[in-house]
Amino acid sequence: MLKKNLLIGACAFVLGAGSMAYVGQKAEATSQPRAQTYKMLELFGDVLDIVQKQYVVEVDDRKLIEAALEGMVSSLDPHSGYLAPAGFEDMQDSTRGEYGGLGIEITSEDGVIKIISPMDGTPASRAGLQPGDYITAVNGESVVGLPTNEAVKLMRGPAGEKVTLTIAREKSDGFDVTLIREVIKPKSVTARMEGDYGYVRLSGFNEKATDEVLAAIKGLQAQNPRMKGLVFDLRNNPGGLLDQAVGVSDIFLDGGEVVSQRGRDPRDIERYNARPGDLLSGLPVVVLVNSGSASAAEIVAGALQDRKRAEVVGLTSFGKGSVQTVIPLRGGADGALKLTTARYFTPSGRSIQRTGIEPNLEVASSREQAELIATRSFQFSEASLRGALDSEGGAVRRGAHAPAEAPPMTFDEEGCKKRPPSNTLELKCDFQLQRALDVLRYGSVAATPKLPKPAPRVASVVGGRVVPPPAADSKPK
Repeated sequence: MLKKNLLIGACAFVLGAGSMAYVGQKAEATSQPRAQTYKMLELFGDVLDIVQKQYVVEVDDRKLIEAALEGMVSSLDPHSGYLAPAGFEDMQDSTRGEYGGLGIEITSEDGVIKIISPMDGTPASRAGLQPGDYITAVNGESVVGLPTNEAVKLMRGPAGEKVTLTIAREKSDGFDVTLIREVIKPKSVTARMEGDYGYVRLSGFNEKATDEVLAAIKGLQAQNPRMKGLVFDLRNNPGGLLDQAVGVSDIFLDGGEVVSQRGRDPRDIERYNARPGDLLSGLPVVVLVNSGSASAAEIVAGALQDRKRAEVVGLTSFGKGSVQTVIPLRGGADGALKLTTARYFTPSGRSIQRTGIEPNLEVASSREQAELIATRSFQFSEASLRGALDSEGGAVRRGAHAPAEAPPMTFDEEGCKKRPPSNTLELKCDFQLQRALDVLRYGSVAATPKLPKPAPRVASVVGGRVVPPPAADSKPK
């Protein structure tokens, strides 16, 4: 009983300290009566006491309380959570750009681990894992209902060891993929020339992102001083550090706003600006995005689009427009809170949250993808996550629709599928990149000749039975 009273006293002290902090920040007082809060904290102590005494086996108090903290914070939205000390250390390793694992950015949706994006040059990308895939088990151990940080622990470990993931994918039977852990040092940037145009791909915003993009562009300029424009590829880029998003945007912009973040108090606005000086001196830029482009990638795409510095080609981005602040607890000795504290807004005042960045030219990467977008089954995004924070102003993500463009029948999709996976697709197998280069050649999306809009193939119900859609190359009869 003494332990329970001590626990309640500690909780009350934390609550009191937090209240004082809110008073110091002139935050609004909570609408919930304090007495009710204390009553619920006492209930927590009662439940812990009963579990300690009556559960069928002895329990680990620390694990119980850490699980309670994780449940409390993760109930707020999909990106908030409690990080135990080991999880906090893993997160710091990821940010520094080096750790042992498989190379997957994941989230939790309805208790199931879902892939946001595989990272370039990692076991996950080479194995062909895709955004929207579900991971249901690791080495035969179910991860359904497991907190994200616990699932990460199962996938990370010493390099050289095998890890088998059980994958559930839409329109496919479940299957196992065996990967070998590596020390993940993802090369964030790849660059090459495509004729007279530069191509730079950024796969993530770690601490080195700005320096690596800067070096890549300077390398292309040295290789071809007459470079006519640049494609900046942010597809399947899951994001990362805010300061790196601002730094990368700064490379292309000649001063002005990059992004703002706004917290609970409408007056609490923080703006981030670029410095004067555009490395490309106004050369045309096209940014490639898709539904795997999230967070920092959306900040860059939105800033360059709003500031009329680049046109955006591809598919609507993920829509992760919320700010997470990592708050170490006792200097990290007790882990940390990852708490959503604000929303991101583009320079024109658009909220990225849930809606994403819509491209100036919408282009599906395959005919199958175009069909899935038209039937809405492909819409894996922030808006599809349970408990996702609303967009400021109530804006909603675009629903099912036929994308503006998709590869024509002359595009050899089957031949490209047979090619081994690589970090970046060859031009002849990358339809979105082909169209981005077309935009550069013609000078703008408006001036680029448009392809016929793909006709959606949607099943219909006739006389009580489902009639499948016609084949893509069939003719009306």
